[in-house]
Amino acid sequence: KLKKCLFFGNSLLFLPNVLKVYLENGQTKAFKFHKTTTVKDIVLTLKEKLSIRCIEHFALVLEQQYNITKLLLLNKVLLFQVVQKKDSHDYRCLFRVCFIPRDPVDLLQDDPVAFEYLFQQVPRFHCR
Repeated sequence: KLKKCLFFGNSLLFLPNVLKVYLENGQTKAFKFHKTTTVKDIVLTLKEKLSIRCIEHFALVLEQQYNITKLLLLNKVLLFQVVQKKDSHDYRCLFRVCFIPRDPVDLLQDDPVAFEYLFQQVPRFHCR
């Protein structure tokens, strides 16, 4: 049985066992997860929902709400382990471009959707 966590405004969980992921356009997506659900499962689901082809540039990131700390989640990590950590309610989960292509023009040609996502992310990244 998964541990129950407290729910706060921008917490990781939307409901018990439902991860809330923040997108760069201001939207959120909710994902039900189980004991065997990995970070990679969520990333691949987002790939399909957002029609992204070059998913290798993306990752889930935990952002601490009251400072600039960001933690990259590895694909093999189980989600229930993430939400069981102490103070997990102080974080929110972001879907981010974490691995910048050497030549953004190549990304534009290969995957315009991923390029647009990166374009939306850059101004926010530099302003924080």
